Amino acid sequence: MATEDPTFSGPSRSSHPDRVSPRGAQDIWGCTATMPSETLWEIAKAEVEKKRSHGSEGDGVEIGEKSVFFIGSKNGGKTTIILRCLDRDEPAKPTLALEYTYGRRTKGHNTPKDIVHFWELGGGTSLLDLISIPITCDTLRTFSVVLVLDLSKPNDLWPTMENLLQATKSHVDKVIMKLGKTNSKAASEMRQRMWSVMQKDHPDRELIDPFPIPLVIIGSKYDIFQDFDPEKRKVICKTLRFAAHYYGASLMFTSKSEALLLKIRGVINQLAFGIDKSKSICVDQNKPLFITAGLDSLCQIGSPPVPDSDIGKLQAHSPMELWKKVYEKLFPPKSIGTLKAIQDPARDPQYAESEVDEMRVQKDQELDQYKRNSSKTWKQIELDP
Repeated sequence: MATEDPTFSGPSRSSHPDRVSPRGAQDIWGCTATMPSETLWEIAKAEVEKKRSHGSEGDGVEIGEKSVFFIGSKNGGKTTIILRCLDRDEPAKPTLALEYTYGRRTKGHNTPKDIVHFWELGGGTSLLDLISIPITCDTLRTFSVVLVLDLSKPNDLWPTMENLLQATKSHVDKVIMKLGKTNSKAASEMRQRMWSVMQKDHPDRELIDPFPIPLVIIGSKYDIFQDFDPEKRKVICKTLRFAAHYYGASLMFTSKSEALLLKIRGVINQLAFGIDKSKSICVDQNKPLFITAGLDSLCQIGSPPVPDSDIGKLQAHSPMELWKKVYEKLFPPKSIGTLKAIQDPARDPQYAESEVDEMRVQKDQELDQYKRNSSKTWKQIELDP
């Protein structure tokens, strides 16, 4: 609802929430530095700080800072979604490696502002090692992941989803194990919270494997996807519905449409500030999907879109592997050489700058010439016996 839509404010990307203006304390706490030290305001401020500092002790205290990590397809629209959430009207720039920004929400007069940390991983699947940077023992309990998949490139969809989710889940599992050694109660709470997206009487409860932290899957560029052949749209929709349901994730499609972006913003608000989840649902493949975690079912999704006579020929050890084989039969992934992204961002065409690139070429040539000259010099040296 409009009344629940928080007011975001945030700095430019790659800045840090600790770097606020001298008036930052007044903006956050609603008090001034000249106020006496033993007033009720100071006591209230100290109490809030105490609760926030002890929020990681597993005592159920609501923490005022949360993190949302955007991963997904290269040039898939992650930055556009973040800018829309922050109400920033500026063109999206290509994400270089790992970028950070934040937003704040005003809850009321003279109360601390909620803060959401936005992390964004660039490069598609080429920079998986950077996933470990924002996900730590200190942030894990308030961490969420948003996977953005480019619907206009169905052949890249499965490998992108698989590689990013596997890498993220592997690291999260390690962090939970590490957390369990120092705070077993917090680790236990996290494992229990995994199942909170699914009602206890849900018929699929024993058939799914929830992602260890809240997960939202967004299919971007729906405006292009809606012109696909109906049968192809059907396969993509059913496959993503299964994957989202299996991981206990929410699934929704979006484009540059303002109405769809507002829906996405509402979902991100829920991750960032704990606003109530939307109960609306749309499973019609001829419309943008919108399915909140726990509201779908395997019965409604149906079996993999392949003739029954062919299912027996597909050797799979798990339902996820079966859906993968069916999907890749229609949308075979590109060769490894084609999918492999450029590891060195300095050589990536999307970051091209003619003057810088020309100077780089010149310096590379000078370095090669220096190496050749040095090699000749050493070969001419005669060492004494």
